[in-house]
Formats: sequence, C-alpha cells, structure tokens
Amino acid sequence: MTNFRILFSFLGASALFLSGCQSDMDPDAGAKPRIVATTTMLADMARQIAGDEAEVIGLMAPGVDPHTYELPARAIGQLNSADLVIYNGLLLEGKMEEVIEGLSSKGVEVFAAGKILPKDRLVASGEAGHGGDPHIWGDAELWAEVVDPVASAILSILPNPKEKAADLRPRQEAYKKKILDLHSWIKSRIAEVPEDQRLLVTSHDAFNYLGRAYGFEVIGIQGISTATEAGMADIVNTVDLVKERGVKAIFVESSVSSATIERVAKDAGVKIGGELFSDSCGPAGETKTAHGETYDVGTYIGMMKHNINTIVDSLK
Repeated sequence: MTNFRILFSFLGASALFLSGCQSDMDPDAGAKPRIVATTTMLADMARQIAGDEAEVIGLMAPGVDPHTYELPARAIGQLNSADLVIYNGLLLEGKMEEVIEGLSSKGVEVFAAGKILPKDRLVASGEAGHGGDPHIWGDAELWAEVVDPVASAILSILPNPKEKAADLRPRQEAYKKKILDLHSWIKSRIAEVPEDQRLLVTSHDAFNYLGRAYGFEVIGIQGISTATEAGMADIVNTVDLVKERGVKAIFVESSVSSATIERVAKDAGVKIGGELFSDSCGPAGETKTAHGETYDVGTYIGMMKHNINTIVDSLK
C-alpha cells in the first residue's frame, strides 16, 4: 500500500509538471477540443458522436484490462490536457477513478457513463465498494441509454454549442439506432440456443448484463474485478458445474489470462468455444466474417457481434 501511495504521489507531481508545461506552450487557439475516453468502448462511442468536431484519444489500448490498468506518464499528460474525460465508473478503472475525478478541480470536464444510469438498472456487484457491476455495455439496450448523456457532455465543450448541436444530433441519433438494432439482432441470435443450454462460463464476471438482458446464466470463475485471482475452490466448483450441466463449450477472454479457463476445460473435458472480447474491443480495423456479415471488432458493435456469434455457434 505504501508503494502504491508513493506511485500516485509521483504521478500526481508529474501531472502538475506536465500541466504547467502545457500552459506555457500557447496552444493553437483553433485546435479542436480534446476528449480522452478510458475504455475502447467509450472511445468508439465518442468518435461516432463527435465526428470531426473534436479529437478523441483512447486512453487504453485494445486488450488492456481496465481493472488493473496503471497510469503511465503519457496518460497523465493526456488527461491533464483534455477538455473532457469520459470514463466508465463503478470502479471499472479501479483506483484511477480518484485521479480522474480530481481533474474537475483543474477545469477539465469529467463524465462517468455508469453513474448516469439509475441504480435499479444496475446489476449488483456483490463486492464492497462497487456501486454496481461496471460491465454495463453487455446489455446493448442499456448501453444505448448512455449515448445521449455522452453527446451532451461532448456538446458542452464545443465552441458555439447551439450551432454544433445541429451537426451532432444526426450522428447521435444514428449511433443510438445502430445500438438498438444490435439489441434486436442479439435477441434473435440468442433464440437459436435452447434455453437449457444457455450457460455462459468465462474467466471473470464481465457478462452479467449480457446474461440478464438475453436470458443466459453466467458463471465467471473470478469475480467482478480481475485484480483478485480465482482460488482452487472456484476452479473445482466450476469444473463440477460444467460436468453436471453438460456444457458444450466455455470461453476465454481477450483481456484476461486464459490459464484458468484452460485448466477448467482440461479437467472438465470440455472444449474452449473461442475468445470473447470482455473489457475491451478488439484491435482497430480488424475484421471478422460470420453468417455472411463482416464487422470491425475494433468497434463496440463489431465486438458485440463477434461475441454473440461465437457464443451461439459454440453452444447451440
């Protein structure tokens, strides 16, 4: 804990230094407003809505686990130079949330996607300190509710916001419609899996919203956060469950070590159905093709289509 405090004290000092340096640079008055989004899902949403009106920087690279992410000096500089920081909240970003929330005292607009949702719409985390399960994007219909508040936050940092609203609104509404169309598509695909086979076993509890929205029982060997490793009892209990229920496949995650799932698969004699994107989209521009459709897994919609196709094709 002492080392952790020292690290954050150092990062805080670095942030003040970088902030001071930037103020002496006389940045171009015509530069676009800068938005920093923590996760790849939020960065994709910000880009879809902002278009060319703002520069959007994704803080975390594809495949990065936000639960254990530690701020490098580069990220500190990006946060301090931002006009708006968009983050998930609900402790998805761990202790980094304290740093982000402190930016508001420096004149940076800060927006937490998870905190705008009513508490009764959140899945309980069962872990101390969490306001709810942070993996809200797993329910596409719920994720669509984040679009309008994100658009409002973006609009607030643009010059002449009343004029810019006419440009933003069509992109905002079009993206929201795409997410709601995705929600309908997911329901139709999930219907192909018999109800008694809708058991989703993954590395950690990143899919509870997906399970609630689309009728899956979800078992994550680890808890909500990946900061704590699964114990032997968790592994043994999962192996017993997989055998008892006759599960056809279990799944690894892109941002979590596959060692635990591979151990369960070996002990239970079950196949690994594929890799799911859990806490991050895939690499930008990487495409997958399934059922006659090609999609970019570096986007939220492409990531979700890949996950659902992988789950359904492995379980049905």
